Amino acid sequence: MKKQTKTFLAGMLAAATTLGGLIGLAPGAQAADVACKNYSSSTSSCVNTQIVIDGESHSADWYLPQAGASALMVLNHGFSRGCGNLRGTSKAIAEKGVMVLCVNGDMTAGNPELADALGDLMTRRALTPPNGKTLPQRYIVGGHSAGGHFASELGARIDANGYSNFAGAILFDPVASGGFTANLQAISKGATRPVLAVTARPSVTNLFNNSAEALVGLASNYVGIQLVWAKYSLGAPSGGSCHIDVEGENTDVIGVLGAGCSANATQTARLRDFGSAWAKDLATGTRTAAYYCNDANVVSTCGSKVKSLVDLSLPLAAPIR
Repeated sequence: MKKQTKTFLAGMLAAATTLGGLIGLAPGAQAADVACKNYSSSTSSCVNTQIVIDGESHSADWYLPQAGASALMVLNHGFSRGCGNLRGTSKAIAEKGVMVLCVNGDMTAGNPELADALGDLMTRRALTPPNGKTLPQRYIVGGHSAGGHFASELGARIDANGYSNFAGAILFDPVASGGFTANLQAISKGATRPVLAVTARPSVTNLFNNSAEALVGLASNYVGIQLVWAKYSLGAPSGGSCHIDVEGENTDVIGVLGAGCSANATQTARLRDFGSAWAKDLATGTRTAAYYCNDANVVSTCGSKVKSLVDLSLPLAAPIR
């Protein structure tokens, strides 16, 4: 299959990221599974390995719950980023009992070719988790920034392949490319599958929330929240949300320069709280009411976690609507 053409800018940024240790080793350079650096959890482990997708070897991180996993969530990084940048968020999800996979790769325009090839592997159940873990039957797709578009492509492919245990999508400030709306509609399947998102304030980096139209256009009455401020002091807001809040303590100078802002610890904690709770719900087929609204336009229908951020004279967040 013909490989996606990379732009000069994408190549330069990917090279810089590789030098920074974010993208991982070159294909084939790492044969053995190794523990992820600086990972500590009492209920999960992180293993870096190689996965061959469409004939090309990719460095990949697996987050493995100690107990049996309720689902596999593919959670992919953004443009010029790497799986290590999502370590804390992946850990939060894995500690809810959900196995997480992140594949290092070029995320330019969501890399639909890689997404399709991975979706086919998943549909055929041709992935083998490390450490003798069993591949869960239930799948969730997710991603940050351009990785959010990758997730939309992956989910649409899994849906097109007719995989029956596909649970839905969780996106973190996604940046849409062509076909994003149709992809989300395929994943949602008439609001029978959840599509949920945590977004940041409009910025150049998220193309001024260019994913919003697709999200609010879904048939669902609730698709998540947009974080705005961390707090107010004497009526003055501070701690505004940032495109890289999902990276939190795992970001770096490239991320900060690219986003034009730094991750805010309060916003990162909120994002991980919502994202991991949603992931557990999608994995287990449950609905923790505190994290949802029955109608995003009516605050009184929202659960306590949502209300604590939006039901204020000076809101800290807003339902996506």
